[in-house]
Amino acid sequence: MNTEETWIKTIEAIGVKVGGQAFDLWFRPLKLVQFQDQNIVLEVPNKFFKEWIEDHFPGIISETIKEFVNKDVSVKFKVFDKKEDPVIKKIESKQENRRAKLASRGIFLNPKFTFDTFVVGASNQFAHAASRAIADAPGKAYNPLFIFGGVGLGKTHLMNAIGNKIIDQQNNVKLLYAPAEQFTNEFVYSMRNDKMDEFKAKYRNLDILIIDDIQFIAGKSGTQEELFHTFNALYDTQKQIVFSSDRLPKDISPITERLRSRFSMGLIADIQIPDVETKMAILGKKSELEGIELSEDVNFFLASKIKSNIRDLEACMIRLGAHASLTGKLITIDMVKDVLKDMIYDEEKALTVEFVQKTVCEYYGLKVQDIKAKKRTREIAFPRQVAMYLSKFLTDSSLNEIGKNFGGKDHSTVIHACKLIEERRKNDDEFDKKIEYLIKKIKSN
Repeated sequence: MNTEETWIKTIEAIGVKVGGQAFDLWFRPLKLVQFQDQNIVLEVPNKFFKEWIEDHFPGIISETIKEFVNKDVSVKFKVFDKKEDPVIKKIESKQENRRAKLASRGIFLNPKFTFDTFVVGASNQFAHAASRAIADAPGKAYNPLFIFGGVGLGKTHLMNAIGNKIIDQQNNVKLLYAPAEQFTNEFVYSMRNDKMDEFKAKYRNLDILIIDDIQFIAGKSGTQEELFHTFNALYDTQKQIVFSSDRLPKDISPITERLRSRFSMGLIADIQIPDVETKMAILGKKSELEGIELSEDVNFFLASKIKSNIRDLEACMIRLGAHASLTGKLITIDMVKDVLKDMIYDEEKALTVEFVQKTVCEYYGLKVQDIKAKKRTREIAFPRQVAMYLSKFLTDSSLNEIGKNFGGKDHSTVIHACKLIEERRKNDDEFDKKIEYLIKKIKSN
């Protein structure tokens, strides 16, 4: 089998693995430039093709080729040669230099996430200012910094920006960025393999510790105990600690009170869903960096229609850029409606009782079938009442329809639940904040 036949077989196999829509959009446009020895070079229409494939299907091309040639193959992408904006080239060069620097030091930060590429608006201004202060003076300004907000609103971007700025400024700093899941997995591995000394040495001798999605440790008592001691070791020596979460420390449950208090010792900064103007500014900056032409009316249309989060907004922009690149057409509102009809429809459709139930159950650590069952224990009954109240408050369903979704309850049960929750909101500020959090979470998703 020659190299061209091998590539044809490879691309066909990838089509089976990823499915028709993803294949047509992202893999079919790839062109074979060179396939020699254990190296293959593929041409992509622009750099966001390369980045999308690397982010969503890392290793799929090399793994699939190996099925046909029985050896490891190095895959490189060559971006279609066209005249690029010198400003963008300079930014990309900086990113590549930072990527190499991070790789040489074994630090897993995203070199694209910097303060320069973060768009500041009313929804994130406070969190951004706190993050910059920490990057300028780690261990001295706010310790720990706890950033919370919904999915895809910029928490990870800010945390990476903190790390990237510190790395740019200090050559010998010991910094570690990790998702909470990684911390847990490494802790479990070290326990099982009698390597706790190595684990403690890795995490307790740092200058900067940045942990993303800390809510992941809820319910994991061993991980919480180790994080508590790691926190103390770093905090006592004025080392900077940064956490992010999709909720406030008081809303992370189950978690030990002493660890919860540690999360709240420094500064807590939230990120809200951005307004239309901020979303337009974000789209403007991102489209410029990606070389995607968006007219002002298209920009406004996207910012108005995609209400969930920034991550979805950027995904829409990249999808449109890919479509325009393949068809050679300008991005118009008609193209947006056609290419993004599934996402725009999802954004505009009404909230359902099922979605409210799912969100409430995730928050209280229950299964949806629990609140649909006839159990009347406090652990089940109270979340059920919360879900009924939010279903009435957020959906278009009638009281009878809501009752049917909760295992056939009648409308009077729903009314009773709503009265109880409304009364408690009036008399309990902490509980009222929890309900507000759930409302925002349901609406944002």
